[in-house]
Amino acid sequence: MLDRANPEIVAGLEARAIRIAILAMGGEGGGVLAEWIVDLAEHAGYLAQLTSVPGVAQRTGATIYYVELFPKSALPEGAPEPVMALMPMPGDVDIVIASELMEAGRAVQRGLVTPDRTALIASTHRVFAMTEKIAMADGRADAPTLLEACRNSAKIFFGADLAAAAERTGSVISAVLFGALAQSRTLPFEREAFETTIDRAGVGVAASKRGFAAGMAAVSGNAAGVPAGDAGSRTSATAQAPAGSPTEATDAPLAALVARAEGAFPASVRPIVRAGLERLADYQDLDYAQDYLLRLKPIADAERRHGDGSGRLLAETARELALGMAYEDTIRVAELKIRASRFTRVRDEVRARDGQIVEIAEFMHPRLKEIAESVPAWLGRLMLRPGIVRSAVENATRKGRVVKTTSIRGFLQLYLVASLKTWRRSSLRFAEEEARLTSWLERIVAIAAKNYALAVELAECRGLVKGYGDTHERGVANYESIIALVDRLAGRPEPAQRLHELRKAAVADDSGSALKAAIAQLGTS
Repeated sequence: MLDRANPEIVAGLEARAIRIAILAMGGEGGGVLAEWIVDLAEHAGYLAQLTSVPGVAQRTGATIYYVELFPKSALPEGAPEPVMALMPMPGDVDIVIASELMEAGRAVQRGLVTPDRTALIASTHRVFAMTEKIAMADGRADAPTLLEACRNSAKIFFGADLAAAAERTGSVISAVLFGALAQSRTLPFEREAFETTIDRAGVGVAASKRGFAAGMAAVSGNAAGVPAGDAGSRTSATAQAPAGSPTEATDAPLAALVARAEGAFPASVRPIVRAGLERLADYQDLDYAQDYLLRLKPIADAERRHGDGSGRLLAETARELALGMAYEDTIRVAELKIRASRFTRVRDEVRARDGQIVEIAEFMHPRLKEIAESVPAWLGRLMLRPGIVRSAVENATRKGRVVKTTSIRGFLQLYLVASLKTWRRSSLRFAEEEARLTSWLERIVAIAAKNYALAVELAECRGLVKGYGDTHERGVANYESIIALVDRLAGRPEPAQRLHELRKAAVADDSGSALKAAIAQLGTS
């Protein structure tokens, strides 16, 4: 049996335990995979022990499952069973299985993967951590860097987009990982033993076997590398699409507006303008999309008169203006949560069969400010002033609540909030955002006539304002602190570079310490 196994990994393991660490997130079947390995080993004459160490919520419940296997044949007659460890130790793991690239990176960081011993089997797709999503700037970890760390840290590395394989086969990633483990030949068991283990489990056997075969094929001939362009390719493409992306522009008036706009802008900017128009028509209405074009006209004129030929000012302003006009509020959140396409997507994600009932429970906890911003401006200001109205709203929203959008009551609650879209232009938040955007655009035009590079940097500063809740408030505070310094910077050497450095400092941390230090340094230089 050992003759078939990978000699670099299995040689010498007969006399000691085989140590396996599985890093997986909630819902990915990491526990099922671990139990399969235990069952596989026990039916092959091994002692097996399985423990699990729950992880943190920022990784959607990431857990480390730890398995130790010891061959009964290696025990002298009459000897007691060996005492096995309860958790993996750095430098003492033979096989690490990771359900996602960042999980593989965590294993490397913890020292569980070592070049003298460990076989690393990992899916190279990305599921972004909460810290990556809420970062002030682009907080995504660099997939090529993670891959390089995996290759350099492991004795043998098997990597492929196993999540895509699971989707193609209608299976789950745990089954695909089980197939990758079999193909890696890092355990002394034949393929038939792996498949028999799936049969014994008796649940979703056909789908699991499809996933198992796909996992074997995905890493076949793949030791110490991954196919070119595989790492993070599927996820990074979707990661760049904004939440709540608009549907295709099939509406005739919108299509006509897009066609007219594309003829008025340079080719390099047309994709951005088109996306902006589609997004804003979906976000509010066609008139709102037309407002977008009207606001871009002075920028386009400034680009023609003062540009350097790159078109950067118009492109950056067009992008940030569309995002700024389509700000996130409670109305938008409610609208997206009750769309038919979302219910369809959720059913597809959980692989619900025809006739199966799927319930969607949303945890919602809007704050006083978010509610006040979504109602007419006069009422919003009243809510924010100390008094009976504010106290009543705060008491009603002190605790979050679970809303089942698949129930009539829950759906109607969010439908009522989404219906406020008609009156969004009269809301407090709309008035605040409009004033901020108008001032920003006017300053860009004025500065472009004096310093084109500085105007481009000013356009990019609008990217600091994004998200909702605390993230939005921090972004606005940083943006306003920087904008207040633009006139002072304009009279100094290299103002564009100085503004760029302030913008980078603003996204360096959540506390604002880096920005405060950069502003203080500006005052002394």
